[in-house]
Amino acid sequence: MQGHTLVAAAAAPTENVVRRIRVDQLNAPTPCSEFAVRDLVNHLLFWGPALEGAGRKEPVAPTGPDERSVDLSRDDWAAALESQIDRIVEAWGDQRAWEGTTRFGSPEEVPASMIGGMACTELVLHGWDLARATGQEPDWGEEVAAFVDRELTRTAAQGREMGIYGPAVAVPDTATTLERALGLSGRDPRRAP
Repeated sequence: MQGHTLVAAAAAPTENVVRRIRVDQLNAPTPCSEFAVRDLVNHLLFWGPALEGAGRKEPVAPTGPDERSVDLSRDDWAAALESQIDRIVEAWGDQRAWEGTTRFGSPEEVPASMIGGMACTELVLHGWDLARATGQEPDWGEEVAAFVDRELTRTAAQGREMGIYGPAVAVPDTATTLERALGLSGRDPRRAP
């Protein structure tokens, strides 16, 4: 699979996780130490339009100065998040989205493939965060896991410098590809729900 087909494959298990989150789980802690489930939903809804816009080469500004300044996790947040994920998939499902440059959250142009990789990685990592917080066990498949692992191998150090990822977590030699990727992102794949 190429990047433009992998985004849909990354999104489907994450959308299934979102559908199964109960209202009474919104305050549950997630592997992202700063985020409860509600905060992570808000994070995905806050940055989703910018990821979508980057795929369409139509820069979209976030809906506020920072994600803590808005609450997008009200009303029918699950339907809103599924719809946003669908739009990200549609935008990045076009091979042309991955070509050339685009903008994401700043006026500088960056390689479009880098933001496409970020979109795929965000869907998997935060899908896993939500799943782990709510007792779910989704399967993204080996091709998606391998893509995310490659992306994080290239970008995790820079992400740590920017405060996006925590220190790498060591995983055993027997770890799956997804577990290796999770470790690179600063997540402990053995973390209990």
